[in-house]
Amino acid sequence: MERGGRCNNNVDKGGLSKLINLTNGMTADGGLKMKEDNNVDLRLKNTWECVCKGSDGKEKWRELNDNLIVTVGLNDLLDKYFKGSSYTAAWYIGLKSTGTALAADTMSSHSSWAVNATYSESVRQTLTLGTPAAGSVDNSASKATFSINGTTTIFGAFLTTSNTKSGTAGTLYGVVDFGSSRAVISGDTLEITVTLTAASA
Repeated sequence: MERGGRCNNNVDKGGLSKLINLTNGMTADGGLKMKEDNNVDLRLKNTWECVCKGSDGKEKWRELNDNLIVTVGLNDLLDKYFKGSSYTAAWYIGLKSTGTALAADTMSSHSSWAVNATYSESVRQTLTLGTPAAGSVDNSASKATFSINGTTTIFGAFLTTSNTKSGTAGTLYGVVDFGSSRAVISGDTLEITVTLTAASA
């Protein structure tokens, strides 16, 4: 401040600029105008770990991949969370054969890939999630287990609201493609852990 009450706009501009880079998005223009950026990006990520064990219980291979959340799955999330009432989640894991998942896929229409039902369980396996914490939740305490009953190749897995083994009803949420095709034989067991993560960035 200059003598006589006038403000010296050249004083400590560098110091002021350090003070205005606040973590809540507050910024300053010319040291005089303040602007707040309220845009928050919500990022969803699903990570799948699939472990194959032979009949002797020894691990044969392991896959760790992120999945594609399809458009109909994103719409369902928004509809159930922001518009829903008394909604009870019920999600099931299925196995995937050859082909690449697309954002436009649905349970009734996914011509680029096929369902694999070469396991002895009569239905798709339930996704039983634990308690969310730090923006993440998983089924590590209750892994989805598939008992393989034939020789086949697994290319990935998917998450849906229908437990019908080879059904095309229900809502498809996401699909994961393995890094490479994986051969299995009768007597093998697949253990699948799904980690769902939400973060603002």
